[in-house]
Amino acid sequence: MKNQRNLIANNGDTPFKEKKSDFKRVARNYNIESKPAAKVLILSTYPPRECGIATYTYDLKKALDSKFDKCLDIKICALQTTTDYYNYKTIDVDVVLSTDSEESYASVADTINADKDLDLVMIQHEFGLFKYNEESLINFLKVLTKPILITFHTVLPYPNEALERNVKELVAVARAVSVMTHSSAELLKNTYGVDSCKIKIIPHGTHLVKHQDKSILKEKYNVLERKVISTFGFLGPGKSIETTLYALPEIIKVHPDILFLIVGKTHPTIFNNEGNFYMHFLQKIVENLGIKDHVQFVNKFVPLPELLEYLQLSDCYIFTSKDPNQAVSGTFSYAVSCGCPILSTPIPHATEVLRGGKGLLFDFGNSKQLAEKLNDLLNNDNLLQHMKMKGLHTSSSNSWDNAAIAHAHVFVEQMNKKVTLRYKKPDIDLTHLLALTTNVGIIQFSNINTPDLDSGYTLDDNSRALIAICENYNLTKNAGDLIFAKIYINFILNCHRDNCLFFNYVDKEKKFTGQNNEVNLEDSNGRAIWALGYAYNTMVESVDIDTVLFQNIKWCINHFSLELHRFSSPRAIAFAIKGLHFFNIKENDAGNTAIINKLATKLSEFYNFYTEKDWNWFEPYLTYGNSVLPEALLFAWKSTRDPQFKLIAKESFDFLLSKIFIKDSIRVISNKNWLIKGVDEKSSSAGGEQPIDVAYTILALKQFQIVFPFEGYGKKMEIAFEWFLGNNHLKQIIYNPRTGGCHDGLEEFNVNLNQGAESTISYLLARYCFD
Repeated sequence: MKNQRNLIANNGDTPFKEKKSDFKRVARNYNIESKPAAKVLILSTYPPRECGIATYTYDLKKALDSKFDKCLDIKICALQTTTDYYNYKTIDVDVVLSTDSEESYASVADTINADKDLDLVMIQHEFGLFKYNEESLINFLKVLTKPILITFHTVLPYPNEALERNVKELVAVARAVSVMTHSSAELLKNTYGVDSCKIKIIPHGTHLVKHQDKSILKEKYNVLERKVISTFGFLGPGKSIETTLYALPEIIKVHPDILFLIVGKTHPTIFNNEGNFYMHFLQKIVENLGIKDHVQFVNKFVPLPELLEYLQLSDCYIFTSKDPNQAVSGTFSYAVSCGCPILSTPIPHATEVLRGGKGLLFDFGNSKQLAEKLNDLLNNDNLLQHMKMKGLHTSSSNSWDNAAIAHAHVFVEQMNKKVTLRYKKPDIDLTHLLALTTNVGIIQFSNINTPDLDSGYTLDDNSRALIAICENYNLTKNAGDLIFAKIYINFILNCHRDNCLFFNYVDKEKKFTGQNNEVNLEDSNGRAIWALGYAYNTMVESVDIDTVLFQNIKWCINHFSLELHRFSSPRAIAFAIKGLHFFNIKENDAGNTAIINKLATKLSEFYNFYTEKDWNWFEPYLTYGNSVLPEALLFAWKSTRDPQFKLIAKESFDFLLSKIFIKDSIRVISNKNWLIKGVDEKSSSAGGEQPIDVAYTILALKQFQIVFPFEGYGKKMEIAFEWFLGNNHLKQIIYNPRTGGCHDGLEEFNVNLNQGAESTISYLLARYCFD
């Protein structure tokens, strides 16, 4: 068998796992030329300093570093004063600027101007950071020779003459300015006269959260029988937490199980000047109102993982800031990311984010109104769930990954040189795949990242899951993968019927559903053979899986093949060709080769019937799973060596690629409107793009890159994979690095946040193409 396999390899018939060396050999033909990373210096407060902007900048840098691959070099110029200084023992901090020292401004300016590798300077601007030193800041920026980007964390309405002049001078020295809300952008335009073309809106980043069961978290923190409301952040009078405390007596009357969590310690600056005065003030109110059993102070700087758990266990988040000019709040953004229903004072950030039923507003300092709205909200479970889901969709689009993508595009727009953004491929993570898998098989759907057992199981998903776990086993030789491979194999075999075919739909009780008799199952059957053939080729009998199971796979494929001649679906035929190709690498049976030849001939007849000038395809339309058709013919050529199959494969694939690649991005055919022959593809609307279509394209591109190594297929592979990472029309992530799941689709204006089996496996199949 070893000699036979080597002979087959020399004929170009190797399976995926034996082609890695070939792929690496040709990879140099498409890799993007390595160039020095574009260097960006961010002027901001930075940890260990404890303040909101320091945390913001840390999160932004972390997201940029993790998102992009050797194309951006983010450095920090830490802001301090001569009396409030820190020991920055980190390579992140290249420079330190003392904002109350003219000598420091001059020295840092010289350092920046002398750095030939520096391409952009970004300022995180908050008026308090440059208090009494705005003129020094402006003079400092005027002498810089690098492009400047300023982020305004606050834009004040009704400025006095001096403030208006300062803002206008800051804007004048910057190539662009960014703000976090539309209301801030409107203020810059209407109050300060800033050209709208110069303003970029990038919402405050939020953390991707792997959502946990609320009751489990409540039990962990000993609040299982309580309704929990919370607030968090550095404490100070501006938070107006007493507004909630004064509302509690009325809330307790309706909800005697209420608990108010106040998470956070006194703001360091306030503590240095006044000590814990505000904390003691709040504790005195609690004592006077007799509500000690309903209030809990978590008096510390809470680490991020713990903070996210506090927010997830909360039934409602209360935001009581009394500053109507507070443009944005980082604490507010954290709550949104955790799916907390929010009750807030009408600061601009809250007014903008909570519109459309995403939360409720109450007037500044109005405890009576707060109590009334909170009591009604806590009595309405449907409204709480509605607000949670609305908030999650908002937070997903504003995740730090997406904020990093938005910032990176602004960076390269303002630089004096052309920079190509290259996305970093995440490490392979099977967490969500395995979470979806029971001892029956892989569950079909997921509510966000929570498996939905009520959705049942499908042959489709378990077939794809088997291929994915085989790929992982090829890569890692992790024996644990074999446990899951056997689950998926047994599911597929159990779907096999006496008539040689397969059922597709299985409910949570492990019973076949009536849907199996209502829809065409040819494509599902083809996928099953693809999966079984690939597993048969990948696994070693009596080593990876037992002989009985191995032989059952063989019998099932041979039994199914008796009915293949009846199939008419081009995609079902294509999947079957792929499966039989892998199967026959081990079997080397002339009968299987003949079946592949007949199937490929049928595909070729489809092609010859419909192809004409400017339409080189198998059907009069492009729909779903298109790439599998030319890919299958390429596999048929490998099995039969019929040059006609290779010719049609390449001709049809190049035609498809011409329809779905637009400059340096991919836009697969939308499931909302198929591309009909004779209709201009540019007329189709955005959205309706499925991860599975991108994955199938990448799988095909890999095979074409191996056979045709000098025609740019490998570069298109890279571009297509970046669709998952943010290179799409929304510039948002489709793969969720926090859960290891993949979102279910890219729509016109949003990403479908559910992370079902099809999408998650599709991402993994695409990701394995690069290892």
